[in-house]
Amino acid sequence: MHQIIKEGSIVKGPLWPEPIEVKKIEEIDEYVRVIGVTLHSRRFVDQLISKSDYEKLEVEDVSLDFSTPSEEAFLAIEAERYRFASLFDPLLAMNVSKIDPLPFQIEAVYGYILKLPKVRFLLADDPGAGKTIMAGLVHKELKLRGVVNRTLIVVPGHLKDQWLRELKEKFHEHFTIIDRSSFYAHYGENPWERENQVITSMDFAKQDDILLSLQNVDWDLVIVDEAHKMAAYKYGDKISKTERYKL
Repeated sequence: MHQIIKEGSIVKGPLWPEPIEVKKIEEIDEYVRVIGVTLHSRRFVDQLISKSDYEKLEVEDVSLDFSTPSEEAFLAIEAERYRFASLFDPLLAMNVSKIDPLPFQIEAVYGYILKLPKVRFLLADDPGAGKTIMAGLVHKELKLRGVVNRTLIVVPGHLKDQWLRELKEKFHEHFTIIDRSSFYAHYGENPWERENQVITSMDFAKQDDILLSLQNVDWDLVIVDEAHKMAAYKYGDKISKTERYKL
């Protein structure tokens, strides 16, 4: 005896690549009209099928199963919550990080930088004003919103470890430092493609062979610390473009 299909039933059969949730079902002469939506891709279905095809449909059991470990259920719920968190919490990155930003930092990041249709901004505050915190907030917020996946941070050589440590401790972000040893360790590969979150030094990246490999990789976000060290210099009518500037 064929199972009874009614509104709300989840059915599967050879006519569709995935199960559908039935919204309405009715007989029309020698056919059955099935109206519903696919369970995973959420595509609308409105189809007349023969009664022989109708007999091939199977009703799936949708009884609730509470056997999943509570820890896994909690993580699944948290993942879904974080997925939509930025829609409800405009300061999400700040609230999930171990920082206590000052008002001017919040205003700069959320009042100016993140409002730009294309984030391209120069932070020119005094030394010690917390530019690293602001840059970390921009990265974290864009990542949580799903805008950024691959980030490159270019810094003076002596600041690589400091950036690595602060991003991990304050923002729970794990970056990888790429230097000459990375190329030796992965000979024949492009190390820039292996990692999504990278820190490197400007003097390393400016080298011809390194710059060539870097040009073949796309980044969603690039952060440059002490960008004034990559500036060109003008002497009278002559403009001096350094290797750092070309980078």
